[in-house]
Amino acid sequence: MADEMPDLHLFGTQAAPAQWLVVVTGIAALAVVLPHGVWRISRNAITIAHEGGHGLVALLTGRRLDGIRLHSDTSGLTVSRGRPTGLGMILTAAAGYTAPPLLGLGGAWLLAAHHVTLLLWLATALLLAMLVMIRNAYGVLTVVLSGAAFLLVSWLTSPDVQSAFAYAVVWFLLLGGVRPAFELQAKRRRHNSGDSDADQLARLTAVPPALWLFLFHAVSICSLIGGGRWLLGL
Repeated sequence: MADEMPDLHLFGTQAAPAQWLVVVTGIAALAVVLPHGVWRISRNAITIAHEGGHGLVALLTGRRLDGIRLHSDTSGLTVSRGRPTGLGMILTAAAGYTAPPLLGLGGAWLLAAHHVTLLLWLATALLLAMLVMIRNAYGVLTVVLSGAAFLLVSWLTSPDVQSAFAYAVVWFLLLGGVRPAFELQAKRRRHNSGDSDADQLARLTAVPPALWLFLFHAVSICSLIGGGRWLLGL
């Protein structure tokens, strides 16, 4: 009998990890989200997803994406051209705070279906696509390092390591996607700044910023609950 051809498993399924590994990766993700000192560094990954969300939705709604900047203080800026008002602009503005938890939710769905390799390669492809639109050196550095991590894990590690990495990343997006909305709420309470995504959306829609904050909270918390259930197999 002829030997079977090797399977790259890109669209195939991989074995489900042990339940303890799912729990441990969730605890590890929580450990880089809760402590303030660690969060100042790990938040860069959430900023990548945040600004990537703005950029992707801008393109999907027909706007012209001029560029994305990521800064060392974990802030970011996405510049697009098009109508300054209307549905496209509203969706683009709303995509930032909702992108990380929704990406986490999508990742949890893929992992629940045992598509570990597909998740890793999709993440790599999104980071490479984003790299083209980065317009500052720090942004290039963070996106290249993130993409390299996914690429190296995909190519050089065992299936068990890939699974642990994928689960840790998805847990991080789900858990890390919750904190920024609370930080924005606290910032607006202290400074009442009018340049946040919630304030921009309020000007675009005449809906109060508090209701947009509620939307950000609802999306992130519901994504965490739903994604967490998928990851834990509940």
